[in-house]
Amino acid sequence: MQGASIAIDDLACRRGDRLLFRGLSLRLKAGEALRVSGHNGIGKSSLLRIVAGLAPAFAGTVVTEGAIGLVDERPALDPAVTLGAALAFWQRLDGGIRERHVDRLGLNDLLDVPVRYLSTGQKKRAALARLLGQDARIWLLDEPLNGLDSHATALAETLAAEHCAEGGIALIASHQPFALPGMRVLALADHAA
Repeated sequence: MQGASIAIDDLACRRGDRLLFRGLSLRLKAGEALRVSGHNGIGKSSLLRIVAGLAPAFAGTVVTEGAIGLVDERPALDPAVTLGAALAFWQRLDGGIRERHVDRLGLNDLLDVPVRYLSTGQKKRAALARLLGQDARIWLLDEPLNGLDSHATALAETLAAEHCAEGGIALIASHQPFALPGMRVLALADHAA
């Protein structure tokens, strides 16, 4: 199993002409989890996008070791095809979406349903199935509990706990509590510009 780490030093994020946060430094190593908390618009999603390499930092550095998987409000599922076809597409690319993931996330009865007809929670569970198939060592979860019922919430928390127990990292941006043993919490407001 490959290693996993995140090293952030003196990170600052700017969107437009507004500085969202600055002076953020942290380290995460294999098996650790961190929940980034804060109100909407403070920069939680922007932080995850910077760590994923999808957005530039205004200042500072981010160094990661290990493949990264991101689940955010854009589930990357083609709305014009069935869920089964959308997951099959990612199976061809990632090679890891297994029947047991689909079954565990309660998606078997939805495989013939066009993605556009899925609820927010169903799309979120499908995104988690894809994440499990990526074999990513670093999970970036942006508001992972939005749209999930209590059963799916508990399952998402269990999946993250299992991921960390297997040596992965979970970096979770959420204004909601997330039950994960040993998880640290970073209040992004402490770094507001």
